Amino acid sequence: MTSDKVIEIHHLSYDYPDGSPALREIDLEVYRHESVAILGPNGAGKSTLLYHLNGTLMGRGKVIILGLSVEKKNLQEIRRRVGMVFQNPDDQLFCPTVYDDVAFGPLNMGVSEEEARSRVERALDMVGLRGFERRSAHHLSEGEKKRVALATVLSMDSEILALDEPTDNLDPAGSRTLIDRIRSIPQTKVIVTHHLPLAMDLCTRAVFLERGRKLEDLPMHGLLKDRGLLERFGFDADLALWLYERKKDQKELE
Repeated sequence: MTSDKVIEIHHLSYDYPDGSPALREIDLEVYRHESVAILGPNGAGKSTLLYHLNGTLMGRGKVIILGLSVEKKNLQEIRRRVGMVFQNPDDQLFCPTVYDDVAFGPLNMGVSEEEARSRVERALDMVGLRGFERRSAHHLSEGEKKRVALATVLSMDSEILALDEPTDNLDPAGSRTLIDRIRSIPQTKVIVTHHLPLAMDLCTRAVFLERGRKLEDLPMHGLLKDRGLLERFGFDADLALWLYERKKDQKELE
């Protein structure tokens, strides 16, 4: 394994509890500092694949994270290294205050109170929520909750971020704020989304799943020129091309 390869998946298959197939023979490699979008229709297995990255689910095949095989004896270390941000922030926010939620992981990892405080401050800075420490996450807007959920994994100094539909249920302003914050984070990112503009904004590579199998794995600029693939999955090919050209123009202006 090369030093820059942070995720290796070999022949991964997984069945739902009722026996129906969710993933079939998935192979995938992700390199350090890459941002990879996992795309596909509902029921394609996108979230199921994501949850294998930190051992929330474990199927047949091999998943290796930063040189560690995803198996029971390695789960504590893997979950420190892979920060999972769930689609619904209420699934990971359960403490009385924002501070407690963001400090929970570091404190349970055994860091000192002083170090935990420093990590909380840094993580909340990264998501633009300094000053929210004593507020209850359950009284925040949906967008603010999602940023707190992101801060809970940033406080763990996770090297890989796994994000499941990060802008789901957000209005345009909330989506833009969250996207800007995610873009500013240097860690390797694997992002499940059905929003093509988000994938374009944040990712340089697109992996398509269909019925639990990997159908395509290509650079984002290659996807945006593939009208047939875009239309097959219900994306507006003309809008995608327009957004791509606009993004290129903006980069040239910069």
